[in-house]
Amino acid sequence: MSTLTHPDPVRDWAESGIASLTGPPDGPPLIPPGNAASVARECTAWIADVTGGAVQLDGARLLAERAAFTGHRRAGRTSAGGACRLLPTADGWAAVSCARPDDPLLIGALVGADVGDDPWPAVEEWLREHSGSELAERAHMLGVAAGPVMSPVPAPAPLRPLAPRPVAGLLVVDFSALWAGPLCAHLLGLAGARVIKVETARRPDGARRGHPDFYRLLHGGHEAVTLDPSLPRDRTDLAALVSAADIVIEASRPRALLGFGLDAAEYVSNGATWVSITAHGRDSNSVGFGDDIAATAGLVARDNNGLMFVGDAIADPLTGITAAALAMSTPADGAGMLWDIPMSSVVAATLHETETSVRQAYRDGNRWCVEAASGIVEIAEPRRREPRGIVAGPGRDTGLVLAELRITR
Repeated sequence: MSTLTHPDPVRDWAESGIASLTGPPDGPPLIPPGNAASVARECTAWIADVTGGAVQLDGARLLAERAAFTGHRRAGRTSAGGACRLLPTADGWAAVSCARPDDPLLIGALVGADVGDDPWPAVEEWLREHSGSELAERAHMLGVAAGPVMSPVPAPAPLRPLAPRPVAGLLVVDFSALWAGPLCAHLLGLAGARVIKVETARRPDGARRGHPDFYRLLHGGHEAVTLDPSLPRDRTDLAALVSAADIVIEASRPRALLGFGLDAAEYVSNGATWVSITAHGRDSNSVGFGDDIAATAGLVARDNNGLMFVGDAIADPLTGITAAALAMSTPADGAGMLWDIPMSSVVAATLHETETSVRQAYRDGNRWCVEAASGIVEIAEPRRREPRGIVAGPGRDTGLVLAELRITR
């Protein structure tokens, strides 16, 4: 990709809908630091070029799209979805997520207390007496999505696509769940790829229990296969399905994939593309979700009252858009490619070490506005696209897909 085609980050944030999701619930919207909305716009502009205009989307607006379905609004130090909180520690701030059914038990182990169904009072008390590094160490050990909020550091180099390639007609096998990976698969599907979603019977995509229209937006028109890697026959089928794919998308630790009999390096050596989306990289066993990953990477808003979340799990859509652009490229010699995409690094690459101030919107009649380099901009609300296609239930297409690919069951 070239340099940013939208050099006004304030305008891009305002038009994205993210600013409306950032700030205190009873106060004005805040313009976040960095240029993530501009980067998302750059990615989708590149995708539009690669697809010959077949996929024309505003990447900035995709960042806030889920809230247009769920009705999430800005909530200050509580994430828009309600599962993550920004809390003071003995030496700074931390983000702690409690999103999974087992998280209260794990958080109880982290703070050394029986927290019941409401872990937050115990977590707040524990954090006031412990440092961010102590939290990070215990969270890593227990598999809790939590960590200290880092100050912006020299940004890592952003991941950039290689030689563009058409993906129409390519086979995409998608093992991912929730938002980042499925958004990547969705964009590839819009570009004409055939997308097959693979789940296990024990762990279907948790997003199926979320907002049905948003799930349909990302998965409508895709096929669904269910396999059990613990069964020898299914492991054989799984390996054959992956071998037939042009692009694989996954969001698992390499050790877990090896347990399924899948080796990314071997697959890439045969000339295909492997997109690996993780919280902090393939070499890390730390877990994370969109809100805590963005905050711990340093993407937080600040006003006189302290820190606040930016948008709604923004690390997810930002990574999904980035991953789609990367998957639509290939080495010039046509070799395979393993894209190791840490969500935390994708976020960190949009931040600037010297940027600390956050611009506040102001009232103009019934609307919130902000002053950008290119003029006065109204703060937009999140916008939704209309879902298309039918959502396949888990495993609906297993037999047909395997038969078509001549995989004997």
